[in-house]
Amino acid sequence: MRQVTEKRTSREARRWTGLWVGAGVLAVAVVLSIAIGSRSTSPADVWRVLWHKDDSATSIIVWSLRFPRTLLGLAVGAALGLAGTVMQALTRNPLAEPGLLGVNLGASTGVVIAIAFVGVTTPAGYVWFAFVGAAATSAAVFALGGSGRAPTVERQVLSGVALTSVLGAIVWAILVTQRRAFDRYRHWDVGSLSDRDTTAMLPVVLLMVLGAVLALVLGGQLNALSMGDESATALGAHPGVIRGLGILAVTLLCGAATAASGPIWFIGLAVPYAARMVTGSDNRWILAYSLILGPILMLGSDVLARVLVAPAELPVGVVTAFLGAPLFIALCRRRKLRLL
Repeated sequence: MRQVTEKRTSREARRWTGLWVGAGVLAVAVVLSIAIGSRSTSPADVWRVLWHKDDSATSIIVWSLRFPRTLLGLAVGAALGLAGTVMQALTRNPLAEPGLLGVNLGASTGVVIAIAFVGVTTPAGYVWFAFVGAAATSAAVFALGGSGRAPTVERQVLSGVALTSVLGAIVWAILVTQRRAFDRYRHWDVGSLSDRDTTAMLPVVLLMVLGAVLALVLGGQLNALSMGDESATALGAHPGVIRGLGILAVTLLCGAATAASGPIWFIGLAVPYAARMVTGSDNRWILAYSLILGPILMLGSDVLARVLVAPAELPVGVVTAFLGAPLFIALCRRRKLRLL
């Protein structure tokens, strides 16, 4: 009994230590995101203009361009990390990720329809169409991946691939016939934190916050659900309600994040995987870690996007794809994908 208690205490200490270390790394990532760009700025100058805003070029760059971009990166990274964690917990599928299962492309389809047929031009307008697309795709993946039997890794991934193909065809069919929409869509579709209308971001970010709160509140319920529906019911949980609220959280997080930044791939896959290596299978801790690791990966990728081909700049979605694809391949090559 004493050994069990000591082991549990050690595990809790490791989790808290990792969380504090992650918070420190996130602080460094924020500083780098504000300091690095086509015109590099020293941390001392960044600190000065953050506390004493003036009319200097450094102050204008920091407050008008890099600070809003950094805040957006924090919100989008956290949203996608949390969404991936919730999806993996709901499906007990370590390959579940908003991009891989077609949820991001579902949101993209809604945005294309908004641009082509409704004339919407701002993220605040995109977001409602993105929600509809993300919600419909989430429901379809869960229905196709688990209808009539317990969901499996293979069925869910194949469902996501099939839906991605169909939605991709719909998107390009619209763009080919609506040439005026193509120029607007291509700037949004690459997945980027730059050149976004910051005045329209507040409602989008607020919806991400709402989804994040809902996801964090569900942590304990997701633990119960991981033991199976019968065990969860015996513990007083309601599996149907948990799944419904989980899908709502994923829809809020993915819809808002995709509307704000465009499709960003693999963050929802890599972040829960990395968190699980430290925390184990407790979803409460995985969600807490995702809230920190998601922004770290997003901001780190955005900084790399600025310096890899300087003075030009890569879309951050390209960098996250290059970083996440090897992880996805490694997971697929494992002999057995263990259920969460």
